[in-house]
Amino acid sequence: MTAFVETHGLTKRYGRVTALDGCTLTIGAGEVFGLLGPNGSGKTTLLRTVLGFLRPTTGRATVRGLDCWRDAVAVHRVTSYMPGEARLFSHMTGRQVLKFFADIHPAGDLKRSLAVAERLALDTTRRVLFCSSGMRQKIALAAVLSPDVAMIVLDEPTSNLDPTARQEVLGLALEAKREGRTVVFSSHVLSEVEQACDRTCILRFGQVAHMQVMQELRRQHRIIADLKGPLPPPPRELADGLEIDRLGRNKVAILTPGELAPLLGWLASLPLAEVRIEPIGLQAVYDRIHAGEAA
Repeated sequence: MTAFVETHGLTKRYGRVTALDGCTLTIGAGEVFGLLGPNGSGKTTLLRTVLGFLRPTTGRATVRGLDCWRDAVAVHRVTSYMPGEARLFSHMTGRQVLKFFADIHPAGDLKRSLAVAERLALDTTRRVLFCSSGMRQKIALAAVLSPDVAMIVLDEPTSNLDPTARQEVLGLALEAKREGRTVVFSSHVLSEVEQACDRTCILRFGQVAHMQVMQELRRQHRIIADLKGPLPPPPRELADGLEIDRLGRNKVAILTPGELAPLLGWLASLPLAEVRIEPIGLQAVYDRIHAGEAA
């Protein structure tokens, strides 16, 4: 994997408050990279520091080898950023807003902005002042997704959107990936991250708590089995990596580390009364790390 973004011991403090605490990670060129974590976990601070809007207290971040603080202007030329709370000019129409942002970004493209707006079913003739929160979100998305840049950073891009528009945004992110661009996707919606991202970083108290390759997670399953008799030990060739938790006298949960197919023969030989097989999913991983915290 060719690194596009790298952070090394990145720390950001506001007085006694530590928003980022020694955060070290790599984002590969051409991948959709997810950021997860509850409010206050450091997601937005990480994004703004990587983009050069905030100066790190200690540590270093680079984009394409450019120092994010010293070379911030050069970093901005190759990136497009949508903040979690985008602020737009209320007296302008949607089209005027899109033209403004297309004109000020070196890689801006009004025609492409309008095409994205059309895909999002956005009326660009209405003034921002009279737009709903969802319409304003669509204007911001159309402005951010249009520049022909190497990296797109989206902070909560689907908030206030209806389900159809949410799916369109995920499709646009995947299209950007197919074009060879890097997409950073920060969200509270686990299903969207699970659907769109190649890798996902879960932050906790400003630190990287877990890094998940989504393709590996999609291969893992949880098997809930009600048994008529005792559970025999799995064959030696299957035992490595299996996690078996007893949920009761005759009930077990079996977590698989990889492909399900090799286990099916053994499962068929068990004294089963009932069995349920389900993908583990990102929710289980997130809950294990942030148990008891508000999302």
